Amino acid sequence: MTHLTQEEERELRTKLEDERTVLTEELLRIGRKNPTNASDWEAKPEVMDIQEADRNEAADRIEAFEENTAILKDLEIRLNKVERARKKMDEGTYGICDVGGQPIKKERLFANPAAVTCTVHADTEE
Repeated sequence: MTHLTQEEERELRTKLEDERTVLTEELLRIGRKNPTNASDWEAKPEVMDIQEADRNEAADRIEAFEENTAILKDLEIRLNKVERARKKMDEGTYGICDVGGQPIKKERLFANPAAVTCTVHADTEE
């Protein structure tokens, strides 16, 4: 993090922590931690009375579950990127491109605090 001031580092750390909080809240709203793998999330199944439900209601609930699964996947990917950036910050390697090893421009970090690659290598970011 040699090219960031302490104030910039604090600001970016706060942005990452805030995003982590928001992502976790969203994940908890539509999902839960996988009981067999604590680092994995899964969508919450819709609760319904099978005997009372008509076919349209059942189809709607299945569709909602599938949508939540897709949303959850995107949220989980973003949370993993935020966690990775926080870890790099703790290790002192934040702001250095994972691919080329050069500093990531401050503008990119402030636009996307979870970025771990420079703009040249942005397409290789997981």
